[in-house]
Amino acid sequence: MGVRIHPTAHVEDGVEIGDGTAIWDSVHVRAPARIGKDCIVGEKSYIAYGVEIADRVKINAFVYVCTAVTIEQGAMISAGVVFTNDRFPRATTPDLASLRTSDPDEHTRPTRVREGATIGARAVIGPDVTIGRFAMVGMGSVVTRSLPDFHLATGQPARSVALVCRCGQPFQRFAEAPQDEDWTKCSACGLSYRVRGGAVEELAPPV
Repeated sequence: MGVRIHPTAHVEDGVEIGDGTAIWDSVHVRAPARIGKDCIVGEKSYIAYGVEIADRVKINAFVYVCTAVTIEQGAMISAGVVFTNDRFPRATTPDLASLRTSDPDEHTRPTRVREGATIGARAVIGPDVTIGRFAMVGMGSVVTRSLPDFHLATGQPARSVALVCRCGQPFQRFAEAPQDEDWTKCSACGLSYRVRGGAVEELAPPV
């Protein structure tokens, strides 16, 4: 199928791109970075050096993916999402005499988006967090701490408000914390789960 790169995109030498991936207009991908197979990178998005993106990832328009971010297979990053990698950034050295380098250093913190997760439009993802498997971040949310598998988080700062199925539909909503259940089923697709102490276990995951 090959790789499709729009003529206005700037993909630096040394970037690895898997078969079937499409890079749309005015995208900038720094080297070294890796983008897997069958991905979409939407227009005017930026992917920094050292970023790792697995197969079948969808990145919409105007997304900023900074150094030290890893995105696992099947994740969706919606329009306008911004990742960060420094908790206490400064432009200069303390004496203001020179600019700080943009290279990774001891202040650079990693972030990982696990497989199947979705990050909603205009969300901001803080450094040193993990977005769990098939978790979902609501649009406009600010994520300051890690999100467990299958949790839906919204707000500024984001907090868990529901549990979501692989198909994306909520199967339990809550005000304070998830309720333990030995067996619960998604009404939309029929997949079943067990919930214990906020942790979600798939009872018959697709193979």
